[in-house]
Amino acid sequence: MKFTITSMAALLAGTAPLLAGGIERAPQSLNILFEEGNYAELSFGAIDPTVEGSDIAGFMTGDVAQGYGFVGLSYKHQFTDRLSAAIIVEQPFGADILYPSQTGLPDPSADGSPVLGGTRVQIDSTTYTALARYKIGSNFSVHGGIRASTADGTVQLNGVGYQGTAGYDLRIDDEWGMGYVLGAAYEIPDIAGRVSLTYNSPIEHDFEMTESGPIILAATSGITDTISGTYTVKTPRSWTLEGQTGIAQDTLVFGSIRWVKWSEFIVDNAVFPIGLPTGGSIPLVEVENTTTYTVGIGRKFNDTWSGSVSFLYEPSEGETASPLAPTNGRKGVTLAAIYTMDNLKITTGINYTKLGDAELGIGETGNKTTVAQMDDSDAFGVGVRIGYSF
Repeated sequence: MKFTITSMAALLAGTAPLLAGGIERAPQSLNILFEEGNYAELSFGAIDPTVEGSDIAGFMTGDVAQGYGFVGLSYKHQFTDRLSAAIIVEQPFGADILYPSQTGLPDPSADGSPVLGGTRVQIDSTTYTALARYKIGSNFSVHGGIRASTADGTVQLNGVGYQGTAGYDLRIDDEWGMGYVLGAAYEIPDIAGRVSLTYNSPIEHDFEMTESGPIILAATSGITDTISGTYTVKTPRSWTLEGQTGIAQDTLVFGSIRWVKWSEFIVDNAVFPIGLPTGGSIPLVEVENTTTYTVGIGRKFNDTWSGSVSFLYEPSEGETASPLAPTNGRKGVTLAAIYTMDNLKITTGINYTKLGDAELGIGETGNKTTVAQMDDSDAFGVGVRIGYSF
């Protein structure tokens, strides 16, 4: 029995990425390597998250998560029966969080937190991955390549919750970093079966950072309120296990497990982490490691239409979350439909995700002070992928 749906698991990658653990927006899937023949793809879409709650003073934060769009490009070339390669351009990491402020006398009935109001983080990144895949025999293959990433960002800390660091402003200049990808796969083509395991290395960026604010003025005894320097920041390593298999004619089940080591995503600079007399420290942002599970089923209805439904679960990690990453865990469902005409394949996906409630804390690792509670957060996403085989 030969299945015609051989890449249903790829529907999720880029169709409707969402807020994930840390600052991840897309899972960096390599499923394009398993498309047949030469293949090119364009993906784009938009996300509308809502993240809100109340601070410890009883003020409503308002919606702190800003909506965003995404775009991706990829191309796979089949050189021989055994050797293929791909280039992927995507935006896997990013953040856009802003806590509304109030002007004038604080009004508990209006949105805006005096504890966190004015705090902002904005991160943009683009990643370029060059990959090769080599088949060993009829079932086993290995893949790997290099990954280059460019990123920049802004962090502003404000509100009484940040105490001595309120007014701190961090500007991170656009900079490149390099990493690598390694993996292997085992396939059973007759039943559209495949299991792949992929490792993404950390990527180190040597950022030029400019820091300013009252804390700099105090540290330099009033000489200046702005300093600059070059500091290294890592985006985290990850392991992704993906699988799919046919269970009936034109019906496929698929799933994945993804682990990301967010504990190595640390911003070190002149101010942070702040050393304490007790020997502890206060980091700028602290994010727990995440494990994300996905399972779904796909079905080909006729020569033109196929579809899938998938479910995602990411358990909450740790007791508190950072105000700069104010969610903890998520549960989501994605519906996707594929229209196929000759060599053209158009995939449309919609996603709803319930973002986990989060207790936000500031302070020393393991001994944070609660400053806010985020409840009933969610996000809607829509994405389109246009693929062409030749």
